[in-house]
Order: sequence, then structure tokens, then C-alpha cells
Amino acid sequence: IQLPTRSDSRSAGYDFYTPVDIIIQPGERYLVWTDVKAYMQDNEVLMLYVRSSIGVKKGLVLSNGTGIIDSSYYSNINNDGRIGISLFNTSNKEAVILAGERIAQGVFMQYLAADEDAVLNKERTGGFGSSGN
Repeated sequence: IQLPTRSDSRSAGYDFYTPVDIIIQPGERYLVWTDVKAYMQDNEVLMLYVRSSIGVKKGLVLSNGTGIIDSSYYSNINNDGRIGISLFNTSNKEAVILAGERIAQGVFMQYLAADEDAVLNKERTGGFGSSGN
């Protein structure tokens, strides 16, 4: 597995690589498991965005617009915190991505919680897409 890297010292985002060759037909989505995990402090989040080259050149977007990886996702019981990236093909052509290509970028950010914050659950109980369950 290739760990995410920054392109240069002033890049905000860490580029995520696909470990496998991918073909996505027009109007279809594909979930890429990167096998990368990200440990964060309680007040940090990893925001995932599609790389502009993938969006512009291949017509791919993230299926959910922006990926939000909460600190509670790390080492969850369902998938051990492995980060998945779901791509959707908006073009009218087949999109081909080769193993080792950069597909998304992740930006770490700190966030604030509202005063008298009310949460749904004390702890996360699942993996991908489960924080609201």
C-alpha cells in the first residue's frame, strides 16, 4: 500500500493512491479501499476531495461530494478504520484509473463543537457510513 503523500512542502492535501486498476462506466460508482488508516485527535477531521485532474480529465467526482473521516473512524470494529473512496463517473466515457494513480486528496483540519453540544451516540459503533446509525 502506498501511503498518502504531499506534492510539495506547501501542499495542504495528502494525495491518496489507488492500489488496484479501476474501470468505471458512465453513471456508475466504484468504492476503492485504500487500506490507509488515519489517527487523529478528538477535535480533528480528515476531509477528502477528488483530485482536480481526476475530476477535470476523467469526469469523476466523489459519490458523496466531500468525504468526512471522523477521528472515531480509526480502528472501528467494522473495517478497522480503513479509508474507502467512492468515485462516481459523471462523463459519457469509461474512466480508466491504473494502480498507483492519485485519485483523491485528504486535508486534516481542526474543528469546533457548539456550546451545549448534543451528540446522538457516546461512541461510534460501526464503520463506513455509520456515524448517524
